[in-house]
This record gives sequence, structure tokens and C-alpha cells, in this order.
Amino acid sequence: MKKAFLLTTLLTGINSTGSACPFCNKKVLEGIYNSQFYPNLLTMLSAFIVLAVIVVILVAMAAKRHRYRLAANPGTPILSPVPLTTASMVLGIGMGGFMDGIVLHQLLQVHEMLSNKIPATDYTGKSINMFWDGIFHFFCMLVVLAGIILMWKLLSRKDIDRSGKLFGGGLLLGWGLFNIVEGLIDHQLLKLHNVIEFSADHNTGNFIFLGVSAVMLIIGYVLVNRKHQHR
Repeated sequence: MKKAFLLTTLLTGINSTGSACPFCNKKVLEGIYNSQFYPNLLTMLSAFIVLAVIVVILVAMAAKRHRYRLAANPGTPILSPVPLTTASMVLGIGMGGFMDGIVLHQLLQVHEMLSNKIPATDYTGKSINMFWDGIFHFFCMLVVLAGIILMWKLLSRKDIDRSGKLFGGGLLLGWGLFNIVEGLIDHQLLKLHNVIEFSADHNTGNFIFLGVSAVMLIIGYVLVNRKHQHR
């Protein structure tokens, strides 16, 4: 932790007691690089790890279903819906994270990443939460980058279904899936923050968030499933 502090001080070239920027403020640095730094990093990463496991399971199930359809219709060319659905679902997860951070954290400012543990009611608390919001957005960027790579790999393939229903349904599936996993882990289990932090009743906002997310998930599933039935 001392190394991180010294490195930041060298990079800024400003006295650590200054308040012009978060990393020039000793209290902010101590609030970030303390004994909770790695636990906080792991707790924020946990939702993305769970999402990765769920995506792998869903993709394996979809691939198995496609193989059954091929076996039941020998000699019939059937385009695979799995690659496009997978890529769009990964993009949807990243977009869901970005929309959460941009709209709820930054524009509306109804909560921040650790606002239930570290109240963002003063300069120090706000700066610490902003740092962890940035870490959260960094993870979201990695997910979006993975989705873009998966999409790019589809350009040269001729054996895949490129239906708009699969694309739109996959986006909604990923978006809803992200919200539900993030809501259950960060809001309910780890209690890092609440949807509306300054509300007297946190449960109302948290449950509405989960309800809207479930609707998105269902709509996405219906779009993808109807495409399968149509085929």
C-alpha cells in the first residue's frame, strides 16, 4: 500500500495534503489503499465471475440443443444460432454494466459502487466511491471488448444464423442477466450499495430493479426462442 501511495505522489508531483485531485489527498488514498482494497476488488469481480460461469453454461446448453436439431434433421442445412446469441449476450452484459454506471452512478447519482459501505456524503467518500466506479467500468469495458471480438469472429463464418431476433434477444438476455446477478450479489448478498441509497426503504428500489431486469430477461428469451420455433 505504501508503494502505491509513493507511486501516486511521484506521478502527480503534488503534495499529498492537497485537495485539488483525489490522488493528491491523503485521506482518499488511505481510504482506497487499505486492508480492504483486495477484498473490495474481489467482491466487485465476483459478479462478473458468476456471469461468466452462467454464460458458459447457457452456451453449452444451446450448443447441445443445436446438435440435437441437426441429428433430428439429417441432411438438412440448419444455421447455428449459438454464435450470434453468445456474442450479443456478452455485449448485453457489458452494456448493462455501462448503463448502470452511467445512468444510476453518474447521471442520477442515486448510488455508487460502495456507497452502502462508504457513504458518498463528503469529498473523501465521494472520491473513494468514484475510484471503485472506475474499476467497475473497467471490468465492463473488458466484457464489451470480449463481445466485440466474438462479433468480429463471426464476419467470415457462413454457417451461422444472423437473425435480428437473435441479436436483439441476446442483448436483452445479457442485459437482464447482468442486472439480476449484480442486483442479487451486490445489493442483496454483499450489500455494497442499494439502487436508491438515500431512500428510507432500500428494498423497494432494489426489488423494482430486479423486477424490470426479469422482464428484460424474459423478453430476450422469448425473442430467441421464437426464432428457434420459427425455424
